[in-house]
Amino acid sequence: MPAAALQALVAVSYGEFWRRYLAAHRDPRTRGLHYLGTSFGLAALAMAGVTRDWHWLIAAPIAGYALAWLGHLVFEHNRPETFGHPLWSLASDLRMLCLFVSGRLGSELRRSGTGGSR
Repeated sequence: MPAAALQALVAVSYGEFWRRYLAAHRDPRTRGLHYLGTSFGLAALAMAGVTRDWHWLIAAPIAGYALAWLGHLVFEHNRPETFGHPLWSLASDLRMLCLFVSGRLGSELRRSGTGGSR
């Protein structure tokens, strides 16, 4: 089993996971695709509530993850954190989006040692 896959299985705190998550999202293009995917996923959930059409519930994770995983494949060349810690990954997607929207992601990236200005 590759070292990265083993590392994903090791029990870590959320703080450690968050630093690893940020490191896996160094490229601003990957983060941009995550913002779009997370926004589309949230919009699909809202549509499910408004229209009461369950098809939107199927569309939500597809919309959310397709763009995010594309960023990992094309720009980061790494394995999405979703596979090792799906709930922490979802929480981190939302956290990263909120930090970006509030203008605080750059300082969080610098604090984590990941760098970046976005």
